[in-house]
Amino acid sequence: MPALDGLRVLDMTQYEAGTSCTQALAWHGADVVKIEQPGVGDPGRGVGSGADIDSHYFINWNANKRSVTINLRDERGKALLFEMLPHYDVFVENYGPGVMEKLGLTYEALKAVHPSIIYARLKGFGLSGPFAGFKSFDPVAQNAAGAFSVTGENGGPPMRPGACVGDSGTGMQLAFAITSAYVQKLRTGEGQHIEISMQEAMTYYVRTPVAGTQSWGDVAAERRGNGWNGPTDLYPCKPMPGSDGADDYVYVIALTTRMWDTFCAAMGRPDMVVDPRFCDEQARIDNNDALKAEIRAWTVQHTKWEAMQILGEAGVPCSATHSTYDLFHNPHFDERDFIQDIDHPEWGPIRLLGWAPKMEKSNVPMTAAPLLAEHTREVLSDDLGLCDEELAKLESEGIVSIR
Repeated sequence: MPALDGLRVLDMTQYEAGTSCTQALAWHGADVVKIEQPGVGDPGRGVGSGADIDSHYFINWNANKRSVTINLRDERGKALLFEMLPHYDVFVENYGPGVMEKLGLTYEALKAVHPSIIYARLKGFGLSGPFAGFKSFDPVAQNAAGAFSVTGENGGPPMRPGACVGDSGTGMQLAFAITSAYVQKLRTGEGQHIEISMQEAMTYYVRTPVAGTQSWGDVAAERRGNGWNGPTDLYPCKPMPGSDGADDYVYVIALTTRMWDTFCAAMGRPDMVVDPRFCDEQARIDNNDALKAEIRAWTVQHTKWEAMQILGEAGVPCSATHSTYDLFHNPHFDERDFIQDIDHPEWGPIRLLGWAPKMEKSNVPMTAAPLLAEHTREVLSDDLGLCDEELAKLESEGIVSIR
C-alpha cells in the first residue's frame, strides 16, 4: 500500500514552489486533485513551451496529479469547491499575497465548512512582517535568504545559484509539514493552519555558510567560488570527444590528512605526500597555487569520467561535473531505475527524473502530468455524484470545463 494512501489533497498551486510540494505528496500515494481555471490552468503550463501544448516545466512538476477546472471567480464555482471540500484532508495554495482573501477562500471560510481541514499556505515572505505583501519567485527568495551572497568567486559579485531550491526546497519543507499535520490529525482528529515563508525556508540551506563564520551571525559569510583551502576544488579534465569543454571538470574534496594521502596515491604521486610544500595542511594552504597546478597537470590527462572512476575507486570524495544531458545518459541512474520513461498524451514517450526516496513498503509508479480538465468529469462524479447532464449544464454556464 502506498504510504499516503487515503490522504486527499485539494491542490491550488501554480508554477513550482507549491506544485513541488503536492507532487511529493502524490509520489507517496496521496490523491492530489489540482484545481485550475477553465481554459487557462496553471500558468506553468505555458512556461517556455513555445507550443500550444503543456510545457516541459509543467510536466516535470505535476506528475501523478489529477486536473479539475472550476471557475472560482463565479460564486457558483466557489460553491462547488466548498461542496468538494469535506472529501479532502488538505488544501494547499501558493498564490500571490491577498488572492485567497479576494476569492473568499481563507482558512476561516474553509474551516467553517470542514473543521478538520489542514490548510497550507506558501508565500514569498510569509503572512506577517513588513515584507508580507511582496511577491516572490525562486531567485528572489534565494537572494532574500543569503544564498546569492555566498555564491560566486571571492571578490566577485553575488551570484544566483543554478538549482531552484528557493521554490522546490520550500515545497519539500511544506510537504513534510503537511505530512506531520496529517499524522497529528490521525491522532487527534483536528486539522490546522500551516504557513511557510520561502525566505525563511531558504535559510535552512545556508546554515553551513553561516556556521562557517563562527560568529553567531555577527559577520557576513564570504564567497568561496568552487574551492576551499588546500586541494579541494574543481579541476579541468581532458575534453570528451565532441565536447566543447564547458562541463569537462571533476570536483575533488580532500579535507583530512588521510584523504590527502589517498588522493596523492590515486594520482600516482606519492612524492607529493612528503613534498615540504604540501606535507601538512598549513603548507598546502601556503602553497595553494603550486598545489593546484600539480593536480591540474594530472586531471587534464583524463576525461572527467576517468578521473571520477580512478579517484572514486580509491576512496577520494569526488564527482565528474554532470551536465543536465549527463543525468539522462548515466549508467548509475540506469542501474538504479531512477530515470522514468512514461507516455504523455501530447508529447508521447518522455523521460523524467525520478523521486529519490526508495521505500521498501511503499511504491507509487510515476504517471504523466494531467492535461487541463482531464479529470473534471471523473472527480466531480465520484465526489459529488454529478451526472453527465448536470456536468454538461455546468460546462455550458462556464463554471467548469470538461475534456
